[in-house]
Amino acid sequence: MSSSETTETTKTTPTTETTQTTETTGPASDTDAPDTDTTGSDTTGSDTTGSGGTGGERTGAVRLRQVTHRYGAVTAVGPVDLTVPAGEFLVLVGASGCGKSTLLRLIAGFEQPTHGSVRVSGAAPRPGRTAGVVFQTPRLFPWRTVDGNIDLALRYAGVDRARRAERRARLLARVGLEGTGGRRTWEISGGQRQRVAIARALAAEHPLLLLDEPFAALDALTRERLQEDVRRVAAQTGRTTVFVTHSADEAVFLGSRIVVLTKGPGTVALDLPIPLPRGDVDAGELRESREFGELRARVAHAVKAAAAA
Repeated sequence: MSSSETTETTKTTPTTETTQTTETTGPASDTDAPDTDTTGSDTTGSDTTGSGGTGGERTGAVRLRQVTHRYGAVTAVGPVDLTVPAGEFLVLVGASGCGKSTLLRLIAGFEQPTHGSVRVSGAAPRPGRTAGVVFQTPRLFPWRTVDGNIDLALRYAGVDRARRAERRARLLARVGLEGTGGRRTWEISGGQRQRVAIARALAAEHPLLLLDEPFAALDALTRERLQEDVRRVAAQTGRTTVFVTHSADEAVFLGSRIVVLTKGPGTVALDLPIPLPRGDVDAGELRESREFGELRARVAHAVKAAAAA
């Protein structure tokens, strides 16, 4: 881990915030209450984005039709028509107040649209069941260890107790946190805590991963490292991913497609495919390439124009 991710020593106040798997309570220690799982096997096998959605849609595909959402008399977003094919990495980018996070909450099922419909894999989204979600602030249980936070997510995902240790080790290795399992969340850095949040969101192996400005509060070096991690994980798992950001640079680096939203109420101002290589590429070379610079400039111009319109 880089020097920018040195351990922080300030404790955070315990919260009762739910995890991405919708648990609202948990034991006060890392010893779980007796399991009530009846599956008897690991229900979270290898990542897939194959068929199996309702209504003939591929698992993980997202479809928004004439979606508008209001808070009282204020229209936050819409109307928006948007289709995200299974396996795509879509980045929503725009100025503050344009409705990016509102769209993400609608896709997660945390809120219902005022008008229109949202479908994931052909069905209405269900909170904690449709997607793994990573928030701007890691919503971890500070009285649990890193292992304990991951184990709780695995438990609620229906993973058999006997297979959790192996699955947890794979998740922590995937986000570069080998050897940290026994530490409390307040004993690790902000960047490491966000890695734990990503690992926990991956625990249930939902076909859809949603990330709401997860790196906004991090220093530049840590942010770049985590961007590389998320890009790699998305390529490895093939999950449909929707990522919210203000940054044109971050959007171009991460996305296979970028949607720029107008100022509120947000509508689609630009829908741009990103023809950059998605495989095993050098991140530094990619960021310094002419194609990357041109795309970044185009997206930045579109964001400014949409905010001023």
